[in-house]
Amino acid sequence: MLKYATRATTLSPFLAMAYGEKATALSNQGHDVIRLNLGEPDFGAPTPVVEAMKQSLSQADYPYTSALGLPELRSAIAQFYKTQHNVDIPASRIVVTAGASAALLLVSAALVENGDKVILGDPSYPCNRRFLNTFGGEVTLVPTSSKQQFQLTHDDVTHHWDSKTKGVLIASPANPTGTAIAEKELYSIGETCKQNDGFLIVDEIYLNLDLRDSSPSAAKQPAPLNTVLANERLHNNTIVINSFSKYFGMTGWRLGWCVVPEGMTQVMERLAQNLFICPSTLAQQAALACFTPESLAQCEQKKAQLRTRATFVLDAIADMGLSIDATPDGAFYAYINIESTGLTAIEFCDRLLETEYVALTPGDDFGEHNATRYVRLSFATEISRLKEGLTRMKRFVEPYIR
Repeated sequence: MLKYATRATTLSPFLAMAYGEKATALSNQGHDVIRLNLGEPDFGAPTPVVEAMKQSLSQADYPYTSALGLPELRSAIAQFYKTQHNVDIPASRIVVTAGASAALLLVSAALVENGDKVILGDPSYPCNRRFLNTFGGEVTLVPTSSKQQFQLTHDDVTHHWDSKTKGVLIASPANPTGTAIAEKELYSIGETCKQNDGFLIVDEIYLNLDLRDSSPSAAKQPAPLNTVLANERLHNNTIVINSFSKYFGMTGWRLGWCVVPEGMTQVMERLAQNLFICPSTLAQQAALACFTPESLAQCEQKKAQLRTRATFVLDAIADMGLSIDATPDGAFYAYINIESTGLTAIEFCDRLLETEYVALTPGDDFGEHNATRYVRLSFATEISRLKEGLTRMKRFVEPYIR
């Protein structure tokens, strides 16, 4: 009998995917299942990207690209930072990867040794912990609360930093809460990492999905969500992760990127050559069309739709007597406090799926601190299905909170 590696046998299930499998099984039995469990935008890739993919299929072959990605795509991403965030990043610091997951895998391989500690907030995206664990890293999971927008603070980091700590990983906006870290806190954390010769990894895959009302008629204009790269003081110890999956709606295309310090590019290239060879040539060629005016306009239109959905979801959750303890700033998630029902998160999700055929993700997926009190709802699905799902959810909740 094969003996499997401990890193494989000790992994806990990725519950968002597990509930997706349950939903598929029920759907195959003929039930009308509404899937609000996965963070997968329903709008798909922009039209010019799809057209570019079709055109590229006429080529005879698709050779490997550089392990760092197509030079023209790296340059286009660099220009995107300039136009969207007014930040100058040389293309030489950009590494194109097979999704944000591959970026985090390569960065973990480059930075983490056996026994190194890395500080993460609780709750947080579960796979981020797994990448670090795979290379021997020990995750210091720090409880956060709604009072701090479920984000780490500078005090959290300084309190938990010890002689084995190597760095900090933050997502902003975050999965599962959609909350963004305050700029002052982020920069202070970055300075602490820098002073201790540590790294700061910032997952920004939802950065361009700002849900806050920035219209001229808004009562209070929010400051735009900006990349940590706007702070030049942190460039030498900060790594940014991003992806084509969320803002550009290209989940299954498996294409992402990271921005690394100048001296780290060669290390990333060697690792990418050996572990991945290169990202998909087809996906890279098509992704060049992401940065056309037409594509960007479509992405902004979809973001406006997400804002409408967010307002609808927040109102519907409040109407059914549940609470969202921290209003999401970006992404497409609602992290719902279900404590008033008397059910645990897994009980809530199991019964909701079994009786009303609505799939959510239990908070147990995202950490340990108060995890059983929360469930995550993704509103990355079209509005009519979202409305039906929330109607069913209200019907399910009513007997528990009378």
